[in-house]
Amino acid sequence: MRTLIYALFIGLMSVASAQVMAAADGIHLDKVEIDLSDKASLQRGAKTFMNYCLSCHQASYMRYNRMGKDLGMTDQQVKDNLMLASDKIGDTMTIAMRAQDAQKWFGVVPPDLSVIARAKGTDYLYTYLRTFYLDPTKPMGTNNLAFKDVGMPHVLWEQQGYKQRNEHGQLETASKGSLSTSDYNNVVADLVNFLAYIAEPTKIERVALGKWVLLYLIIFFLIAYPMKKAFWRDIH
Repeated sequence: MRTLIYALFIGLMSVASAQVMAAADGIHLDKVEIDLSDKASLQRGAKTFMNYCLSCHQASYMRYNRMGKDLGMTDQQVKDNLMLASDKIGDTMTIAMRAQDAQKWFGVVPPDLSVIARAKGTDYLYTYLRTFYLDPTKPMGTNNLAFKDVGMPHVLWEQQGYKQRNEHGQLETASKGSLSTSDYNNVVADLVNFLAYIAEPTKIERVALGKWVLLYLIIFFLIAYPMKKAFWRDIH
């Protein structure tokens, strides 16, 4: 029980710390709904991840076949829709770019995205992916409200278009993308949902099992407490 309470305390403190750091930076984090049981959303998020993220960022703790199983896809569907021809179904999601090359080209090694949702929080990722704006002083030509001086380009600019900051520091449209604002927000929500999944693939199973464990503990308590009273009755 002490271990459980300690784990819950650490988890709550981690969430609170993320919120405090965001508030300290003056960042308003937009809320995103995460539903790991929505396999259609996870499949859409996986497609976006493969097409726009995996070229620079790896997810080295996730395997293609495990992802396919959890997302309700056959190995062949994963091969046809979510993999490069050189990859094998049992491989982890790694990239060909070497760390030293990434450091040379970008000035920093792009982080592994396996657990980024747990490290940064889903609301942060949702906000980050929607707040790129034009900044001609930066090498990539863009900056980000949630991550000042970010080295990553706005890879989804074709879908969102470009934003610019006005005199009040707010973002406004500089050029339109192929998607409406609501459609782009849905694309980002699906991507963040997928990132939340790969950060903890067993969460749904863990939560489902946890309910039965709690039920067992309640039943055990209802049986054990009267037994304890009966055993210790004559001692007191």
